[in-house]
Amino acid sequence: MIRRREPVPFAFVAEADRFRSNVAPPPRERASFGQLAGRWLLGLTLVAGIVGSLVIGMPALSADQPSDHKQPSQASESR
Repeated sequence: MIRRREPVPFAFVAEADRFRSNVAPPPRERASFGQLAGRWLLGLTLVAGIVGSLVIGMPALSADQPSDHKQPSQASESR
């Protein structure tokens, strides 16, 4: 079933491309010292967390050190 659509004038779209506003946005407010310190602290915390997780996780990721001593499980000792 084909619906008949009303014609829509798109002249306003062409005019919108040429339109330039003469109203400037207000200047951005400068961040206060507390906000800057908080951003730095958050950034340092994130970086320290990533570095710490890499330092702690690297021994688990290294496959070049075979374990010579094997501990038997407690289930096998109870027999």
